[in-house]
Amino acid sequence: MAATTHTVTNQVPPLVGYDVFASDRVLAEAVERHLEPGIHVEAREELETLGRSAGSAQAQSWGTQANENPPRARTYDRYGHRLDEVEFHPAWHRLLGHAVSAGLTDAWGRPGGHVRRAAGFLVWTQVEAGHGCPLSMTHAAVPALRTDPALAAEWEPLLTSHVYEEGLRPAREKAGVLFGMGMTEKQGGTDVRSNTTRAEPLDGAGEYLLTGHKWFCSAPMSDGFLVLAQAPGGLSCFLVPRVLPDGVRNVFAIQRLKDKLGNRSNASAEVEFDGTWARLVGEEGRGVRTIIEMVAATRLDCVVGSAALMRQAVAQAVHHSAYRSAFGGLLIEKPLMRNVLADLAVESEAATTLALRLAAAYDADTEAERAFLRIAVPTAKYWVTKRCTAVVGEALECLGGNGYVEESGMPRLLREAPLNSIWEGSGNVQALDVLRALRREPQALDAFLREVGEARGADHRLDAAIKDLLTELADLDAVEARARRLVERMALVLQGSLLLRWAPPEVADVFCASRLGGDWGAAFGTLPHSLDLAAVVERARAHV
Repeated sequence: MAATTHTVTNQVPPLVGYDVFASDRVLAEAVERHLEPGIHVEAREELETLGRSAGSAQAQSWGTQANENPPRARTYDRYGHRLDEVEFHPAWHRLLGHAVSAGLTDAWGRPGGHVRRAAGFLVWTQVEAGHGCPLSMTHAAVPALRTDPALAAEWEPLLTSHVYEEGLRPAREKAGVLFGMGMTEKQGGTDVRSNTTRAEPLDGAGEYLLTGHKWFCSAPMSDGFLVLAQAPGGLSCFLVPRVLPDGVRNVFAIQRLKDKLGNRSNASAEVEFDGTWARLVGEEGRGVRTIIEMVAATRLDCVVGSAALMRQAVAQAVHHSAYRSAFGGLLIEKPLMRNVLADLAVESEAATTLALRLAAAYDADTEAERAFLRIAVPTAKYWVTKRCTAVVGEALECLGGNGYVEESGMPRLLREAPLNSIWEGSGNVQALDVLRALRREPQALDAFLREVGEARGADHRLDAAIKDLLTELADLDAVEARARRLVERMALVLQGSLLLRWAPPEVADVFCASRLGGDWGAAFGTLPHSLDLAAVVERARAHV
């Protein structure tokens, strides 16, 4: 038996047993701002219930277990028959079941559905990010399927169900289903027009057989998939059910699961099609146009998911600093640490505010808001997802060596942080997509500038940044080489405008001084010392 050598003090209590939603003032304010009063009361009750679950020791344990016990591919049974199943730890199913029951695949058919779902997704992702993939794919499949009313009538009620049923069975025998997606192939990656998977039409209307592969198939345990393949009329979109209506499993050969940097709880697979039955979605030759609405919705989830990771990292950093003492006082009271925390908090608030504004545009569903989303989604996806890794890395450092060990949860956040910048198109893809919109869709730029202009005159630094941006936009010659610079400026101006309209003055002042006014260094913690940093940090604190 070990002897007691000394009394240990100055230990930080775990951030557990709190309401992840209600303790996030930025998110709670955004939900109230974007929802009608009649909807807000019900939505807040739902989100607070989810928030208490997310902050519970039980849910945090599920997240840890799901990552410590990653999925396994079971390609064959004991007799050598193909199974092509993915086996998950029970914690994964508990996380996914809780998310589905909370409506995180149900946004398209209820009032304020996108704001409510985005807020819930932001809350629940802080427990564990990996299972967000099938949630996102299932949610995003709805607009693609709506191009075919018959398919939408068949599948949409199951996709938006609040019931999670694991296991492979015909969809009609289940109360709810999940969807995945397969776009990229070995030879092309993001360049999906180079796909070689073939789709051969059958006699039945809209029925095809697919032959080929997918290098990245998201959520291979799902009940159905939207995939791209070359039909006689060109690249087209298809629905591949995992189990056929007669109960026979469709040909869906899982070659292996990807061994990924992070996102360990989630399965991503390489799959082969060999006479795989599929239904055409939309028209032949218009596959990219059909699936692009799904891609846009998942890109928004990349923004929301990154905002969630940033929020959890900042909450942990502020919590640690509020309890840990060093050099004669609490870390949170030290001027330099306060500067770092305030800098991180402002970045997190800007990300959350922008994410919820985009969700609100989906709910409005007007021509003007659709035009705004066309340019704002890739802009936000480019910038917010890139800021995520920097924010999480700095927040981890606030915990020192304690943050570098697995038990803190910070390494899992850091491994997860780069994913959303890559998923659904990396940074260059997003920047080029913005350029495409600028050149082809002038109404999108008009909508973006109207949004930014809502705060014009509120701060001289924003006004100057808008003027500089207009100068950049006036010269689109040889713009590709400076596309990242342009899109970064667009994102910062948009975030600055939103914060000036909706955030407390001290938050907007910090953002404008640093991100727009240039009074900032190359690392976090280099804000002007004269600003009200203490108020910014206190706003970001998660009170247990």
